Amino acid sequence: MKKRKVVSTTVLAAALTALVGGSAGIANATEPCGDFGECKVLVEINSSDGDIGFHFLMDGDNLRYASLFNPKHRKIFSYITRRELRQQFLTETFAESAEPLCFEPEEGSDEEGEDFVTLEEFIDRWTEGEYHFYGIGEGWELSHGVSNLSFNLPAAPMLLAWEEEEDEEGDVEGEISWQAGVDLGECSDGMELLPMAPADVPVAAWEVVLEPDVEDGNILGSMKYVVRIPGDAEEFEVEVPDDYLEMLPNDTPAKIEVGAIGFDDNATFTEIGDICLNEDEGCEEED
Repeated sequence: MKKRKVVSTTVLAAALTALVGGSAGIANATEPCGDFGECKVLVEINSSDGDIGFHFLMDGDNLRYASLFNPKHRKIFSYITRRELRQQFLTETFAESAEPLCFEPEEGSDEEGEDFVTLEEFIDRWTEGEYHFYGIGEGWELSHGVSNLSFNLPAAPMLLAWEEEEDEEGDVEGEISWQAGVDLGECSDGMELLPMAPADVPVAAWEVVLEPDVEDGNILGSMKYVVRIPGDAEEFEVEVPDDYLEMLPNDTPAKIEVGAIGFDDNATFTEIGDICLNEDEGCEEED
C-alpha cells in the first residue's frame, strides 16, 4: 500500500554524510582558511518563509580573541574571552544574523508588523568581496584568514515530496524527492540585481533534513535525519533508512527541508510541513 503526499512550491538549497541528530542551514567551510582550520562567510535564504541572513564561521586553536572585518576594513564582530573562558579558550565560533523577511508584509497578513529587508536592501547592506578573520591564540600568536562573500545565490528547490510505503516484510520505506528550482521563492523580488540568475548558479550539494514534530521534552524531537548528496546527483531523491523511521511512533507529524548549497557556500532552503511519518490513522491537523 503506497501513501504519497506532494506539496508544490517555487522556492531552493551540500557532502555525502548522513546522520541522525544535528541541524541544517549551518555554515560549512571545507578547507583551511589561512591560519584558521576553517573560516567562511555566506548568505542563507529560507525561500518558503521568505527570510534572509548573513552567516559566518571561524575555527582556530585556543583563541583568546577573534574578530571579523568587512571588505572596507571595518570591524563588524569581535569577542574577548574572560574569566573561566579565558582559562579554557575558544575554538569554533559560528554566528548568524537576525533573519528578517525579504519582502514587505501585506496589510492584514500574519507577517504584518515584522521587520523586513528587501533583496535590494540586503545587497546594498552587505559588501561583496573579501572578509578578514583575525584571532589571537593562547601564546598571543596572530591568526589571519580570508573568505569571499558573493551574491551568487542558488535557486530554491521546488516540488518537495514525501513518499511512504510498506515492503513485503512490513517495514516502512520512505523517500524524499525534489526538483531544481528557478528563483528564490518569496525572496525573488530584485533578482535582476544579482551577478548571476539563481537558476544558473551551480549547486555543489543538496542538503535534506527530515524533522519529526513531537511533544516538548521528547528526545525524539532532536533526532533529525540529515543527509547531503552531490549537486550533480543523477536523481534528486533520498531514501530514509528503515531503522530511523522505526524509532518514531505511528502518525508522527514532520517537516522536510531541502537546501541548495552553492560552491560559495551560499544556501537557499525550501521547506514543507504536514508530512505524516509511519502513517496509520493519519496525523492530526494543527489548528
